[in-house]
Amino acid sequence: MLTQTSEAAVHGLIYMAVQSDPDVAFKPRIVAEAIGASASYMAKIFHMLARAGILKSRRGVAGGVQLGRPAASITLLEIVQACQGLMISNYCDALGSETSPDVCAFHQAMFEVQDTTKRVLMQWTLAELAAKPAPTGELGGNSRCRMLTGCAADCFREAAKKAPALPSHGNPYQGKAS
Repeated sequence: MLTQTSEAAVHGLIYMAVQSDPDVAFKPRIVAEAIGASASYMAKIFHMLARAGILKSRRGVAGGVQLGRPAASITLLEIVQACQGLMISNYCDALGSETSPDVCAFHQAMFEVQDTTKRVLMQWTLAELAAKPAPTGELGGNSRCRMLTGCAADCFREAAKKAPALPSHGNPYQGKAS
């Protein structure tokens, strides 16, 4: 569902948000190294995120990028759309409305999938993702979580130990063993 670029963007942004000083500017090379990505790939991702207003650039010796606004105001949907484009598909070109009773069943099903996905991505903020960037409990040491790559893994595990309970956002699995 998410592209590799979107996942790398989320991973890099979580790494930046977990750091204690929001005024620090990060160079793509540093973030790339921390999450196990290439510096040129991370620079490309940072450029997309800056164009979307998620990151802002700082020039000069202490230059790099930093969050363009507070992590609590950056949604997962914004990050994904900055990397993948708008999440809109039109499966029945002849009909203009997804809510029309005349659309095909497949179109209606795809609209519902798209609508649900957008609502969930809109509910989660970067701050919430950064609050628990790694699995804890029984999953903590044995997880193959893709967020635990590169040297960011130790940073994420440490932050996860201090994590408050996550919001459920209607998740039926919330509250089960973590």
